Amino acid sequence: MIENIFIEPNPSIYRRLTSRPKQDTLVLDSIIKDVYDKVEASGDIALKEFTERFDGCRVEALKVTTEEIEYASALVSEALKRAIKTAKKNIEIFHAAQIVNPISVKISEGVDCMQKSVAIERVGIYIPGGTAPLFSTVLMLAVPAILAGCKEIVLCTPPNRQGAIHPAILWTAQLCGIDNIYKIGGAQAIAAMSLGTESILKVNKVFGPGNQYVTAAKVYAQNYGVAIDMPAGPSELLVYADETCVPRFVAADLLSQAEHGTDSQVILVASNPEIVEGVNREIEAQISGLPRREIATQALLNSNAVVISDKKTSFDFINKYAPEHLIIASENASDYVEMIINAGSVFLGNYCPESAGDYASGTNHTLPTDGWAKSYNGVNVDSFSRKITFQSISKKGIQELGETIITMAENENLQAHANAVKVRLMDLKNELV
Repeated sequence: MIENIFIEPNPSIYRRLTSRPKQDTLVLDSIIKDVYDKVEASGDIALKEFTERFDGCRVEALKVTTEEIEYASALVSEALKRAIKTAKKNIEIFHAAQIVNPISVKISEGVDCMQKSVAIERVGIYIPGGTAPLFSTVLMLAVPAILAGCKEIVLCTPPNRQGAIHPAILWTAQLCGIDNIYKIGGAQAIAAMSLGTESILKVNKVFGPGNQYVTAAKVYAQNYGVAIDMPAGPSELLVYADETCVPRFVAADLLSQAEHGTDSQVILVASNPEIVEGVNREIEAQISGLPRREIATQALLNSNAVVISDKKTSFDFINKYAPEHLIIASENASDYVEMIINAGSVFLGNYCPESAGDYASGTNHTLPTDGWAKSYNGVNVDSFSRKITFQSISKKGIQELGETIITMAENENLQAHANAVKVRLMDLKNELV
């Protein structure tokens, strides 16, 4: 159950209530720097050493072979294959709708501006393994990357102690057409994709969720000119529950997120204390049957229940927290939509669990955490492309716009900028003589 309960808290403590579990950043930064330094110096040798140290297995070849993929495919049940195919179709439908046609605008006579999307050529996607092999994340990253037109996709995921990748991850990857798959996880995988090694191609942008080590490694990657999707760390969920919620559903949603990891966090914002009591009773009843109950129990220690009776004040608090996932547990969920400013992905109504977005509704589950939803959005097709602008100016256009450019450039004391226009205007003046 959630033991940290706050009734009508004063806004002065909101900062404490919206904080996430943290690790010593000095220690973390030192570890990440060491990983990067060793991968940069020794390449594949360092990756194999890290894999043996952190994953407990010795791998001879980092790249997954065709034979390994074929063997893994036979281990995936037909029921799971059908489910993955259905999820893939839904994700494709939603993300294909995000593709924007080129824009062309006539600004004035002789001045035309254009914009088009161009895919990032090389992208790396990180797929968490370990206790929860997230084959669903393969879909969430590979589908929009392919729709955007990325030419090369590198996938890294940690092996088990036998040196193998979870069969569902391999089957999903080949379903999406990815064949550059590597047995490497953690911060060392991010370093490999950021630096490049003998086996692994250096990429232009890295995507994917992970623990604090993976997140810190992604942030560090930017020192090497590699972009990242967002600083997405341990998973989190906030549920807003009013008098029309179903406590059993709310408890199930909170536990579904708490089982992700011991550093996950769930928050319940309720309109009255009775809702918290009812949800806590349901948590106690449901958690005992969960295989990952110890993980969920630890995560609940990081979690809070907050009672705020005023709806506007509730959403002021929610927007300050800026949750990765936000569930509106209410029969009147649509009434709250306009009050939501900061959130990664929102789930509306009593019959819309967060796990729907995690797997098969069609939206993306790679989302900003740790309050970054105030400034980042989740992964979409645009995440895998860049916008390039073009402008075309005719003789007539430069004559019409020239004096404006010259005046602005000279007032910024940038005479060469002004001269670039003046020489053209002079040339056109001479043509008329």
